[in-house]
Amino acid sequence: MVLAIAAAFSCLDAGAARAGAWPIEPGRTQVIAKYEGATADQGYDPNAVLVDIGHRRDETLSVFVERGLTPRLTLQAKAGVTRGRDRWVDYSGRGPVELGLRWAVRRTERSSLAVYLGAGEAGAGRNAGYAAPGQGSLDLEARVLYGRSGVWRGRRVYVDLQAARLKREGLADETRIDATLGVRPTKRWLLLAQTYAGQADRSPIRSRWLKSEVSVVRSFGDWSVQGGWRDTVSGRETARDRGVVLALWRRL
Repeated sequence: MVLAIAAAFSCLDAGAARAGAWPIEPGRTQVIAKYEGATADQGYDPNAVLVDIGHRRDETLSVFVERGLTPRLTLQAKAGVTRGRDRWVDYSGRGPVELGLRWAVRRTERSSLAVYLGAGEAGAGRNAGYAAPGQGSLDLEARVLYGRSGVWRGRRVYVDLQAARLKREGLADETRIDATLGVRPTKRWLLLAQTYAGQADRSPIRSRWLKSEVSVVRSFGDWSVQGGWRDTVSGRETARDRGVVLALWRRL
């Protein structure tokens, strides 16, 4: 998946969590090193019914970087390595490479509206959950992001909503919608609930998916650690993959 799942919250500063819609301050950098491991023994058929499939496993280690260029403009990039296996193939190699710019169209003290334009080059692994390893080529992405913060029962709350359109070579074009809810029960702890939904255009069967992720983030000054679990809760023509998400965040 193209990690403009920059739907992840940047809460590296225990005093102020930021969602993907917010720009990074000029001259500041945020780095997220993430491990994602997923397995699947079942998948959703064309009627969205769970059926048994051959066992498969996918692992990715990636680094996501955001750099503030101006008060409104943020550069973001991602690269990594991946490996996995299923009944037909074992694979390992470079993961997807992504590069793009995020522009804060409108920003207030509690909200931010932004647009993202970027490009990505497919890697050796699964560049779409419904595709064979290595399938895909160049991706072009346009994304709209909206983030809002507030206080609920004395606790800081953050919401991030994103909608994206991907033009893909070697794969079906896609529409994606991502949502994140963050609640900070204490200064150094953040609870995140996220959903990632998408649909591929290609007929006669349009693959679709809905993934949920819950995680906990603990901050230590400019460092943060995250642990969570991701599951494909519904879909069509896609595997029900699920597994752990571990990340180390650093603000520079």
